[in-house]
Amino acid sequence: MITYESFHDWVKLIQSEYCEMPGLHLSKPQAQRLWNMDSRSCDAIFEELEASHFLRRTPADSYVRADIDY
Repeated sequence: MITYESFHDWVKLIQSEYCEMPGLHLSKPQAQRLWNMDSRSCDAIFEELEASHFLRRTPADSYVRADIDY
């Protein structure tokens, strides 16, 4: 599992990636492969990003920026 400090670093990194590529949509397994993270860490990070309304989960079970209509 990731540490408190690295958790926030991961959140910032993933927010940056989604800001640089506004059309980015990833499932959790895709995110795990892209950023080489374990399942538990990925779940925690994406839960945080969803709870903060930065990301939203689509019906296709991928994550997109919450402020953009697709």
